[in-house]
Amino acid sequence: MRLPYVLAATLLVAGCAAARPDLGPEISVPAEARTIQQAVDAAGEGATIVVAPGVYEETVHVKTRGLTIRGARRGSVIIDGETERPNGIVVAAPEVSVQNLTVRNHTSNGVLISAQRDFRVSYVTASNNALFGIHAFDAQRGVIEQSYTSGSATAGIYVGHCRPCDVVVRGNVSERNAVGYEGANASGGMFVLGNRFSGNRVGLLSSAERQDQVTIAGNLISDNDEALSPVRADGAFGVGMSITSSPKNVVFRNLVVGNPRGDVVVGAPSKKSRAPRGIPFTQVAAPPVQPEMPGGPLPGSEPDAEAYALPDEDLFDDRAAVRS
Repeated sequence: MRLPYVLAATLLVAGCAAARPDLGPEISVPAEARTIQQAVDAAGEGATIVVAPGVYEETVHVKTRGLTIRGARRGSVIIDGETERPNGIVVAAPEVSVQNLTVRNHTSNGVLISAQRDFRVSYVTASNNALFGIHAFDAQRGVIEQSYTSGSATAGIYVGHCRPCDVVVRGNVSERNAVGYEGANASGGMFVLGNRFSGNRVGLLSSAERQDQVTIAGNLISDNDEALSPVRADGAFGVGMSITSSPKNVVFRNLVVGNPRGDVVVGAPSKKSRAPRGIPFTQVAAPPVQPEMPGGPLPGSEPDAEAYALPDEDLFDDRAAVRS
């Protein structure tokens, strides 16, 4: 009479073992785990998940410290929200790195780092996400680098609500967003270096009740009057760089040109001017081919603002769809 109970217990144990196999320090998707989430759930601290080309229709929640999620090919490893799921990758653990892949068609964020430390987002393409492409909220000691964002109806890259932040945003391209880069209530060790924020509705927005110790250097901020972009809720258009309520900041060696409502605006831009209607985030043009992450270790996370010279107008022109 006890046989059914023994059989049920055996099946339960077998099921648990299948859910978290011992796959070692590197896990291949889909060869060893069918989905990225299955690989994340099976991984131990410090593991690397290598994702083969394919379209992955899932949201990935990372809750294990020290994971690296790396796409084998940036433009061919695609986490697609199908305009149904809110987020592509949600980082909810420290020391997580997301590398060399694409996140698209989410109703909120492509990549969300929420209240974590020592994060890294490298060589990521975030396109056609309804709110933010790459969103670091209450996150500290991080790097967002060499990534591309477009089609975000709030901002391509957003860093907010951190003090001290100790975050470096460097070498990125943001275009066809409502705002290329936004820092909000982001103070202390906040560096925005050598990026291209061109062809958005607004290039760069630094705003806060109080925001200080922010360094903005070596960026190209140009031609931010792109009509084929999503409309931000407050409707600003045609501004290059807007800085509000931000004392004790350092802004130097930026090239800010061709922004019809003002290259540099201190204080909130007027909302009374006419602006194009914009288009839905789902209709923003697909991104151009972006460079693969090189082999070998990535650069250190320490910023070196003095190393950035005044950029040329063709900064990262080969990575852009909207030309200066």
